[in-house]
Amino acid sequence: MATAGLERKVKDNFLTCSICLEMYTDPCTLRCDHTFCRKCVTSYIQTRPDAVQSKTIPCPNCRQDTKVPHPSRPVEEWAGQIKPSIVIQGLIDTYRSEVAVQETSSTCCTICQQLGETTLGVLWCPECEVALCDKCVKTHRVTPTLLKHDLCDLSSRSKVKRRIMCTEHKSNRVEFHCQDCGKAACQTCCIIYHRACKTVVTIESMKPRMKAALMEKRLGMEKRLKVRSKKVDIRNEKLESNSRITKSAVQNIRLICQTAINKIKQKETQLLDELNNTSQTYVGQLRADVKLEEIEMQMYRQHCEFIHQALVSDCEMDLYDAYQVWETGAVEMEDVRDTEAAETRRIDDVIFTPDTDNVLKALDNLQFGKIDVTYQDQE
Repeated sequence: MATAGLERKVKDNFLTCSICLEMYTDPCTLRCDHTFCRKCVTSYIQTRPDAVQSKTIPCPNCRQDTKVPHPSRPVEEWAGQIKPSIVIQGLIDTYRSEVAVQETSSTCCTICQQLGETTLGVLWCPECEVALCDKCVKTHRVTPTLLKHDLCDLSSRSKVKRRIMCTEHKSNRVEFHCQDCGKAACQTCCIIYHRACKTVVTIESMKPRMKAALMEKRLGMEKRLKVRSKKVDIRNEKLESNSRITKSAVQNIRLICQTAINKIKQKETQLLDELNNTSQTYVGQLRADVKLEEIEMQMYRQHCEFIHQALVSDCEMDLYDAYQVWETGAVEMEDVRDTEAAETRRIDDVIFTPDTDNVLKALDNLQFGKIDVTYQDQE
């Protein structure tokens, strides 16, 4: 069960296309090292008019662009210009082989299945590439054209050499390679088409050279894989570092902004207090003036009444007394008030004139800090 779970994780995390969510079909790797099915890349390009216009293939995962070697060709052929992912394809082939081996215990007879029956297979014919039950094995062994077929256990079928038949001479196996033409061929093809070629060798004889070349390729891929893995680790470290730096920068920006806001609010409080104190002083002066005017008005009413009584009186002495008071009266209240006003500086009006232009200019010139960006050299 643990092995099955591990295989499932390997398939889902490394062998599944993130677009179609199926196992890769003809995988190709973009410049950013993300791999997709070739047909999925073609479908994705056709949904991005900006990619067609810029003649690039954007990665569906990270949006990094991959240049098209020959953008003049039809858009449907762009994905075909991307190199295939040999490593991924090798992993897929290995995975499928392992799955096939694990399923051998429940493999049914191919012949019986074609007849609509379900019979457990016991042997494998690599020549016919079919599983056979006990009954079909007997039939297979007595058939004249199949007598020379070597049968093997189902568990060993993945180790059996794969037989490739010639597409033109279907009864012949492909066993030769023409180095001049760079093509594989059967014996009949060698006689008909490659008689004039100088170097025609068996594929079997090429095994040491092919293995050496593939091993060299694998070593090169492993080195590139290590380099890429190191780059990924560096990028991940930078991601974590950038997250911490950005979080700290956000806190500092908010702190300095709050400091500026507090300073502005302090200025606001000072200005409001000054306005309030000045306004209260002005109001106190106005109320005192009103009180003084009311006292003088009351005094003038009394004087008017006193004079009126003297005028309507029949007694000459009443008229004389009123006249004497008017002629020799004390200093007028108005004179006293004028004297006090001359000694005290009085507020005439309270007006607030906003300095909008200077405030906006100061805000425009306000600098909380500076964000510096460094760029790395192109690799």
